[in-house]
Amino acid sequence: MEFKKAKLKDVWIIKPNIFRDRRGFFLESYSKKEFEKHNININFVQDNHSFSNKAGVLRGLHFQNPPFTQAKLVRVTRGSVYDVIVDLRKKSSTFGQWQGFNLSAENFLILLIPRGFAHGFVTLEDKTEFMYKCDEFYHPEADSGIIWNDPYLRIDWQIKNPILSEKDAKLGFFKDLKTLF
Repeated sequence: MEFKKAKLKDVWIIKPNIFRDRRGFFLESYSKKEFEKHNININFVQDNHSFSNKAGVLRGLHFQNPPFTQAKLVRVTRGSVYDVIVDLRKKSSTFGQWQGFNLSAENFLILLIPRGFAHGFVTLEDKTEFMYKCDEFYHPEADSGIIWNDPYLRIDWQIKNPILSEKDAKLGFFKDLKTLF
């Protein structure tokens, strides 16, 4: 596995070793031993799998409030997404900044998102599957988010009219966040 630091503090882009032959491929998508070599000690407790029928489905920006914040290890197993994270850690040198990543079944890239970040993605292809590990269980009472088109963040989602859930269409603004990390 190749670990590369992203622009935002404590974020990693991981490129797994891919072993191909005439039958297809094999890869290791997570190795506690490899992560610990980079001083990444996260205990993942839950795996999630998301499927989106159409290109243009936007999910996010989501996060859980303390004490139930989540680190996530995300990857695409079918199709492609533009994945976006926002640093919500008030004491971070990259607080309030966002970064986007192209993740796909073809490039095999894996993104490690530490606690204290909002996260979302937009599908770039029909029938996209997105998988992620979390180091904290889902707690509905801690669920929160930021509206995708927040005027302060000015995220370039590479799409004009995303397909949103009713919940995501009603998320609040970055400037109104009461809980920061």
